[in-house]
Amino acid sequence: MKQKQSISVLFYIRKSMSASPKTAPIYMRITVNGKRAEFSIKREIEVSKWNSAAGQMAGNSEIAKSINQYLAYWRQLAYNAQEALIKENNVISAQSIKNQMTGSTMSNKTLLEAFSFHNQRLQERIGIDHAPATLTRYKTTKDHVQEFILAQFGTSDIYLAQLSTSFAADFYHHLITVRKCNSNTSAKYVKNMKRIIRVAMINGWLDKDPFIGFSPSVKPVDRGYLTMEELERIESKKMVSPRLELVKDLFIFACYTGLAYIDVSKLKPENISKGINGYLWINTHRQKTNIPSNIPLLDRAAAIIEKYKNHPQAVTSGRLLPVLSNQKMNAYLKEIGDVCGITKNLTFHLARHTFATTITLANGVTIESVSSMLGHTNIKTTQIYAKVIKKKVAEDMDMLAQKLAKQGQAANISNGKNQIL
Repeated sequence: MKQKQSISVLFYIRKSMSASPKTAPIYMRITVNGKRAEFSIKREIEVSKWNSAAGQMAGNSEIAKSINQYLAYWRQLAYNAQEALIKENNVISAQSIKNQMTGSTMSNKTLLEAFSFHNQRLQERIGIDHAPATLTRYKTTKDHVQEFILAQFGTSDIYLAQLSTSFAADFYHHLITVRKCNSNTSAKYVKNMKRIIRVAMINGWLDKDPFIGFSPSVKPVDRGYLTMEELERIESKKMVSPRLELVKDLFIFACYTGLAYIDVSKLKPENISKGINGYLWINTHRQKTNIPSNIPLLDRAAAIIEKYKNHPQAVTSGRLLPVLSNQKMNAYLKEIGDVCGITKNLTFHLARHTFATTITLANGVTIESVSSMLGHTNIKTTQIYAKVIKKKVAEDMDMLAQKLAKQGQAANISNGKNQIL
């Protein structure tokens, strides 16, 4: 192991690097054995408020505290870099410590620069293999990361080489405590940030994953769905206006096909064709993932297509069905829920969950077939619905056990669990 060498760290302002005579950027100087390495830490300060002797901002204002806390953070980074170099048996010098801190051996890329690179590439692929909503999620993640960096470090950005497991953990904590996101949403934002790290590694801006030790778990969420009785209640209800009748039909169509709103809205006549069994199939690709979704056309869904095949909006747009905006659909579905006496939150996406549970899995369709029809990229996503079905079976059996117990016919059943006599 190499001998630990002492280093000195100094902060100073460089007036010559500023366009304004009133402000100047802060620089960090690392000295090892008389050799120096200097670089900007990407913060500016009013010249009159800099204490040269102390190497920090003067005063006890909140801004001063924030600046000086940021300087202390960089000082600690220098010591951490020295320790890392010793453990890796590398040369200890001012330059090697600087490189370790800023990633100069790889690149001087920052986290937000990596975000911008990723998001620009994603923007160019919208409509090809990514949906606009995906870009929106990454833009939102970037905004949250930028807010966190400012709150945590008092700066607008951070070098990729400065990232550590604690950064990811602290970001997760920030999302829950400051942004008031729930744990699952927070975990998804962390996952998005991890994707940026993978992009950085692919491009050679990082040599290892700094977040590899942190992976917040996502808690399983019960997916809402309609029972067969609720679905039939909606189907049989005659709506008072053509507007509600149309929305009802589109919702029922989604219940019997499992298609998401965006995929229903983009269906064209050419997406319907005869399958190998001689029956009609819907052949499309999910907008969200561009994964093929091939679904046998059930009679009730086929009847809705037939009903609207000559609708002016469908004919004009070249679409299979006259679809309203998602916002209007969901607003009208709430009216339909009230009319039908359904207390569940009726949204268009609830139809997709209903197809997965009530229409298919509950009727013995294999999970592999359901996963294929839904266009899932991973069968684990489909298994969420299977768990719902199992839970429903358990609840039904509990009710049966209680009913039989009241009738005195449950000698070997108690609280929904079999007992070996």
